[in-house]
Amino acid sequence: MLLTTPLRMFGRHLRPLSKKTLRMYSAVAQPLTVPEPDGSQLTSSPKLEKLYTEITSLTMIEVSEFTELLKVRLNLKDIPMGAMVSAPAAAGQDEEDEVATTVKTSFTVKLMKFDDKQKVALIKEVKNLMEGMNLVQAKKFVESAPTVIKSDIGKDEAEKLKEAFTKVGAECVID
Repeated sequence: MLLTTPLRMFGRHLRPLSKKTLRMYSAVAQPLTVPEPDGSQLTSSPKLEKLYTEITSLTMIEVSEFTELLKVRLNLKDIPMGAMVSAPAAAGQDEEDEVATTVKTSFTVKLMKFDDKQKVALIKEVKNLMEGMNLVQAKKFVESAPTVIKSDIGKDEAEKLKEAFTKVGAECVID
C-alpha cells in the first residue's frame, strides 16, 4: 500500500508530518557541530576521548534515542526544568515560609455513602445545592456514590456542604 503523506514512526504511533517539520528533521539528521573549548586543555584517558568522538558524531535523532535508552537502562525519571530552577530558591527560605505554603486552601467534598431510607431526601438536596442539575441527574449522581460533590472550594463552603448532606443521611468526607 502506498502512502501519499510522509510518515514517521515514534514509538508505536504513526503521525503525518508537515513540510516544515520534514525540513526541520532533515536538518536534524546532520551531525552536531561541536563548539570549540575556551582555550583550556583537559587531559583524559584514550577511552574517554574515543567515547567523546563517537558521541559528538551522532545526529540529533540518534542523540534522542540514546538519551531515551539511558533513561530506561539507568531507570532515570524526567525532571521538569522549572523544578530544577525553583529547588535552590526554596532551599534558602526560612522554615516559617515553608510552613505557610503547606496550608491547604482548596478542598474537595466527596459523597462516600448514604442511608437508603433517606435516598429521596438526599436526591432533592443534591438537586437544590448543585447548580444546573435536574432530578434525574441528581438520582444518577447519588447512586454513583462514592463521588465528588464539589472540588476546589473554600473550607467554609466545604463545611456547609458536608453539614447539609449529613443532615439528610449522607456520609461525606472533606479532602
